[in-house]
Amino acid sequence: MGIPLLDLKAQYLTIKDEIDQAIFDVLDSSVYILGPQMKALEKEIAVYCGTEEAVAVGNGTDALVLTLKAFGIGPGDEVITTPFTFFASAETIAQVGATPVFVDIDPVTLNMDLNELEKKITPQTKAIIPVHIFGQMVDVERVMEIAARHDLKVIEDAAQAIGAEYRGKKAGSIGHAAAFSFFPTKNLGAYGDAGMIVTNDKDLASQLRMLRFHGCQTKYYHEKIGYNSRLDEMQAAILRVKLKYLDQWNEGRREKAKIYDQLLAGTKIQLPGRDPLATPIYHLYVLRTEERNALMEKLKAGGVANAIYYPVPLHLQRAFRSLGYKAGDFPVAEKACEQALAIPCYPELGIEQQHEIAALIKG
Repeated sequence: MGIPLLDLKAQYLTIKDEIDQAIFDVLDSSVYILGPQMKALEKEIAVYCGTEEAVAVGNGTDALVLTLKAFGIGPGDEVITTPFTFFASAETIAQVGATPVFVDIDPVTLNMDLNELEKKITPQTKAIIPVHIFGQMVDVERVMEIAARHDLKVIEDAAQAIGAEYRGKKAGSIGHAAAFSFFPTKNLGAYGDAGMIVTNDKDLASQLRMLRFHGCQTKYYHEKIGYNSRLDEMQAAILRVKLKYLDQWNEGRREKAKIYDQLLAGTKIQLPGRDPLATPIYHLYVLRTEERNALMEKLKAGGVANAIYYPVPLHLQRAFRSLGYKAGDFPVAEKACEQALAIPCYPELGIEQQHEIAALIKG
């Protein structure tokens, strides 16, 4: 059967009875939209992240779009982010009519290079979206200091980072707002699409709740042009069960990463870099090597799943051709896209499997 990049069924089987009961309870209640499970999950996520508010939405992409809209960001505005991330981080900026502006990444952590950030700020800049790539947080406090000097909003893209910390503060708790994805493969994954926005700004949370439900607070009375982006009760119930295990699962990932670090020490492979002040959650364990294609084939032949994150940096995507970027503009991000390769790293992965994977890599 081989070793999958992620084994969602193995995770499900460890909590099957609780998940099945949660689904049955929703079916038995016959309440499916904007119900008690969603409201309870919002409270639990806010407590977990250490924020005043949490607003459940349909997916992580909507979490970014709605937050940008709630901040009034649109045509003529610029928003700074990283070119080394999933497309949605910049796509959502374009979706509201604003212009994505990219900053190259740190060669160790692969997060936004904060030494380059302030150089990109112009009079048109309205916000910064730092991405906690692969589950390792950016120094958001430093981002907030830079933003304060220029009166900018900071939206943490924490899609891959729920439970990660920086100097003991959880992802989502430092910026003006943060967006989470609960896509099934995330560390806290639903069984479909789901997302969440967290913030300490109660007025912002109120605006977001209107925007997610066609711009109304009271049904059929519409104060704004909104969206239809509501987290359904089934996914909320599933996520409430899984949230209880999140810290345990994240610690399991850290243990698997530590084992890989030991097994692969001394090889020519570049292992995941770390900020010593960060506590990562290893959404992905990403190697870097100039021999990526050969390593991919070797792992594939040995029955080990692997994946490239990400093959093309955002500034070179066809969809952003009009922005005028060219190859060489962000050399660190471009090199990462040429070298990065994710290997299996999840709590249910057996140590024997890790030894097998490491042997293939070193062989």
